[in-house]
Amino acid sequence: MRIVIKIKYIWFLCMMLGTTGMLAQVYNKDVSEEQEPRFTIRGSVIESDTRDPIPNVNVEVNGGAYTTTDYAGDFRIEAKKGDELIIRHKDFETVYYTIQSNERITVEVESNKEEAEYNKLKKSSRQNPNQFKSLIDSAETYLKKDAKRSIQFIEKALVESNSVKENAETYEVLGDIHTFWKQYDLAVSNYRISNQNMKTNIVKLKLAGAYKQNKNYQESIQTYKEINKKELSNWQLVQLYEGLGDVYLLTKNYKLSIDNYQKGLVVAQKYLITPKITDLNSKIAQVYDAKGEVQKAEGYFDKSMKLALTQNKKRAAEEKVRAADFQSTNSNYSSEIALRKEALEDINDFQSDSISDNESALTTQKQNYKIGNAYALQKDYENAISYLEESIEVADSKEDLIVQKDATRKLSEIYRDAGQFDKALIAYQSYVDLVEKLYIKKEQEISQATRFSKDIVSKQNRILSLESDRALTESQFQLTTEQTKRQKLIIYSLIGGVLLLLVTALLMFKYIRQQRLANNLLALKSLRSQMNPHFIFNALNSVNSFITSNDERTANKYLTDFSLLMRAVLENSEEDFIPLEKEIKLLELYTKLEHFRFQDKFDYDIRIDENINVQDFVIPPMLLQPYIENAVWHGLRYKKSKGHLQIGITQMTLDEIKITITDDGIGREKSKALKTENQQKQNSKGMGNIKKRVAILNEMYKDKVDVLIDDFQEDEDVGTKVIVTLKKD
Repeated sequence: MRIVIKIKYIWFLCMMLGTTGMLAQVYNKDVSEEQEPRFTIRGSVIESDTRDPIPNVNVEVNGGAYTTTDYAGDFRIEAKKGDELIIRHKDFETVYYTIQSNERITVEVESNKEEAEYNKLKKSSRQNPNQFKSLIDSAETYLKKDAKRSIQFIEKALVESNSVKENAETYEVLGDIHTFWKQYDLAVSNYRISNQNMKTNIVKLKLAGAYKQNKNYQESIQTYKEINKKELSNWQLVQLYEGLGDVYLLTKNYKLSIDNYQKGLVVAQKYLITPKITDLNSKIAQVYDAKGEVQKAEGYFDKSMKLALTQNKKRAAEEKVRAADFQSTNSNYSSEIALRKEALEDINDFQSDSISDNESALTTQKQNYKIGNAYALQKDYENAISYLEESIEVADSKEDLIVQKDATRKLSEIYRDAGQFDKALIAYQSYVDLVEKLYIKKEQEISQATRFSKDIVSKQNRILSLESDRALTESQFQLTTEQTKRQKLIIYSLIGGVLLLLVTALLMFKYIRQQRLANNLLALKSLRSQMNPHFIFNALNSVNSFITSNDERTANKYLTDFSLLMRAVLENSEEDFIPLEKEIKLLELYTKLEHFRFQDKFDYDIRIDENINVQDFVIPPMLLQPYIENAVWHGLRYKKSKGHLQIGITQMTLDEIKITITDDGIGREKSKALKTENQQKQNSKGMGNIKKRVAILNEMYKDKVDVLIDDFQEDEDVGTKVIVTLKKD
């Protein structure tokens, strides 16, 4: 957003005298008001008729910051929302403006007629002088919303740039974009380019901060020390000392960290920079805590807490959480609980007006979890369970899987310690499910982050390429014909290099895809190889039982059918998918074999929808057999009365069929209770292999198979129902 303020020249100054006193009162009032986060205000002072810049204009903020316009009429100054911007010059009336946001401000001065006639003789060398500033404003507007779009505006601004100063500003904003999106290596690179074009203290401070975030600690310290402290505003000086303290803390040089924090604290107290007074007291407390000097740390935390309470709810909550973490580290759980409960009240107050990101420490689910954990450490299981359940519920509603997982695990441990083993088992099963969900989510986030990073790097390279092209274009006007030929040769070489890089990137991309496919195929083959011995072992156990009972005829008949089944299994073992018709025959033969052995335990029937064209569908081999095996061996075999196994295949749509395997056996829970520890491991491996196969096949063939397992009925023997949804190619 751009604010345009039009004013008259000096003879109108008398008209403003009546309002100056009132504006001064507003200024005095603002000093005592609550401090807000600061940001950089960019602006310019120009003549309205000629659009010529006015240099050496006094620009001041009521908080104490001061600067002047440069030769291009531009200025930058640190301010916060509600501050009063005061613009003074001997040739025009003083301007007072209340800051609302980090908008660009343009002050247009209307000159008298004589001066206007004189200035009309001057002409600007640029056809559209405001285009560049508009593009920079747009880039800053989208900085936190859409990195790609913001960088697109930077690309255009670089094309419009006609001076070293504008180049510096362009790369500074680009560095700001990369800093916000945590691309600190690229931020360092762009701040350095900005600093090479035009050295400013603001960019030097940003560069030092980017070095710190990128863990280039020595470079960060060196950059901070190279800044001339006499040229800094009070706010910037505090930033410098705070930044140095942060770096020394990260390098565990606690003495120098405290020294710099103390220097920053002196400046902040002298000029009443309240937010920094609070921050620095808190940071000094953290250093003393790291050193093990608990008493000193507690004293500084008390100071920061009292200061934070005089500010807004969010700031108070932040400091209470830090103090609570300190009390937790030192095992003062009662104090920790009291602080976190107070922080929860503050969080609930300000969250009604704003939404906190799940990564923030100021979320109700995190604080409830930590309160529950503290109660657990005090062996107060009743309160611990209450807060952990609240944490789980809120985390679920806000899709915070990390907190939900941790709180569920802790709840399971508390139930276990309290002797409530049934609830502990249920909570632990929920924890296992959450771990799997979180793993899938993290894989997706990593994939998205990789794509995002590639896009950002690509755009960064494009900007650097634009800068190189622009420099080459400008140099053409100064070179001879022979030098121009050399430039063309260089450009052609660059283009060839870019094309070579693109071809290389394409080949690498294809190679990675092929390698990934090969890895998936290898994984499938490995899983199939694990499934076959498992199946053969169970089948041979059946043959062994017949031989042991001296039933040779039955054993021979069983072996004959078993050999037919094994031949079909081995023939299909190398295939990812086989026709549904073949799989049905395998199921019929396998189910017949199992029924042959357990005739007194169950009956079965297989129903296939007559409308299904089984030749149109394919299915992974041996996908359904383990579910039938589980139904017989772990459900129907232990049923007191004779059970029933039913396999049904129905067509849902033209491209989708549903395969249902149901049994009225004892159910999964009872079956688990009857298993030995070794049997549980074997079953877990078998079902785990199926899940992995389905996941890999869905990744390769775009969600072709879906499996759902649930209880079949609500009787004493709940049974099991397995629904496999299969999609056509």
